[in-house]
Amino acid sequence: MISSYPPSTPDPDLHPQFYTDIPVKRFLAWVMDALLVILFCVVILPFTAFTGLFFFPFMMLIVGFVYRVATLTNGSATWGMRLMGMELRDRQDAPFDFMTALLHTIGYSLSISVTPVQLVSIVLICTTARCQSLTDMVLGTAPVNCRLTR
Repeated sequence: MISSYPPSTPDPDLHPQFYTDIPVKRFLAWVMDALLVILFCVVILPFTAFTGLFFFPFMMLIVGFVYRVATLTNGSATWGMRLMGMELRDRQDAPFDFMTALLHTIGYSLSISVTPVQLVSIVLICTTARCQSLTDMVLGTAPVNCRLTR
């Protein structure tokens, strides 16, 4: 069941500054995160006696999954998101815990593996008031610009 807008995240009509440039920031963060995952995999490659070349896409999938869960659990943002000054918040406007990070990463992984679902997610990011992806809508999470004070 798709949940409605998160009740405790900032209202986009009253606090639009929390959602300013989020689609662009998400894209740039995604590019940076993808480059980091590729770099991590290249560093790991010699430790596989270079047999990792035969399953490099699978290695990227696993490394990317672990990277996303770990960074979302410890700061509610990947390193790319942090560099862009944004973070993900749960429906109570709190940082992600392990389970939310895991579920969000599973949703993201499923989304990128099915092109039409990813396209729907991109359209939602660009058109919804809270710039939510399909995974965000299902989980009730939302991306926001980082707050200056906590």
